[in-house]
Amino acid sequence: MRKQVVYVAVLLLFNCGNNEDKINKTSGKSDAVVVEDALGLNVEQANRLAQLPINCINTEYPNKLNQTIGSASDLKTPQELHPAFYGCFDWHSAVHGHWSLVSLLKEFLDLDNRAEIGQKLLQNISKENIAQELVYFEGEYNSSFERTYGWAWLLKLAEELHTWDNPLARKLEANLQPMTDMIVGKYLEFLPKLNYPIRVGEHPNTAFGLSFAYDYAEAVGHQKLMTLIEKRAKDFFKNDQDCPIEWEPSGFDFLSPCLEEAALMKRVLSVKEFRVWINDFMPELSNEGFEIGVGKVSDRTDGKLVHLDGVNFSRAWSLNFIAKDLPEYKHLKNLANKHINYSLPSIVGHSYEGGHWLGSFAIYALNSGKE
Repeated sequence: MRKQVVYVAVLLLFNCGNNEDKINKTSGKSDAVVVEDALGLNVEQANRLAQLPINCINTEYPNKLNQTIGSASDLKTPQELHPAFYGCFDWHSAVHGHWSLVSLLKEFLDLDNRAEIGQKLLQNISKENIAQELVYFEGEYNSSFERTYGWAWLLKLAEELHTWDNPLARKLEANLQPMTDMIVGKYLEFLPKLNYPIRVGEHPNTAFGLSFAYDYAEAVGHQKLMTLIEKRAKDFFKNDQDCPIEWEPSGFDFLSPCLEEAALMKRVLSVKEFRVWINDFMPELSNEGFEIGVGKVSDRTDGKLVHLDGVNFSRAWSLNFIAKDLPEYKHLKNLANKHINYSLPSIVGHSYEGGHWLGSFAIYALNSGKE
């Protein structure tokens, strides 16, 4: 039975339908819950998903610069402004497109076109290109550029490189390091000034930005950044109760404000503290019958409406993170799989509006189910 479940999950990636898999639930105590084998990437899926960033990291147009113009001299092409991260429609999508390729190279030694992908990464993440990226961030009107969503993905890319034992990774990590250091400095400067968290379901979400930054700081042992994030997360969220998950998702969400916050607090609290906190914040999560419908997409050619595929993947990675090492929450893994299965079939071969970024979300969600 378990092999059949995995086989069906693999086939879903290559179908065009949007079938919702049923969750296998049982009633009773948590040790009676049947958790189906977690979805995961195989090399076939990896090769399909790799094509999304391969096809866009050097695709300059269409492009959304999100730029404040100080004078006519600021009117330059995307590649002139961002020689490393000019593709994939916008800066942050270019960054996590590069993360996708690093992640897949790291995991799959038999990934197709490894040499070509490596050359693309070296060409884009060169010392010269990163130096020019820094010039942009140092501009008079650009200090808050990509705060904190793009910052978070830059540190996720740096983390992926740091944790990959490979000569290519060492070269890329060294080339990226000035920008990594700059982004860390921006977090250290900005977080003490942020009086209130941002709880939206899109780019500025504070919990998401802190989670990825914390993962980087933990991976490289940056104690100052870790300590600051722990403090600010507790300042912002420690006393929260009864998060209204039933209000989610909003029409354009690609992040879940409630679940991103819970996943952040799982990172910064002890297991004992987290069990108390989550019971106050989202007590319904401990119920084995807890259900939340997937975010349904009506038009995948609409750049905003397709965000709801993203909310399905980000919900999945948050649910899996919450459930990790907590047996009483293992039923959440099935709910995570349901969300992945709804959106996974539709991200390959569809509109560029989703293809330029959703592959990264799918990869991260699929990997989040690993034990």
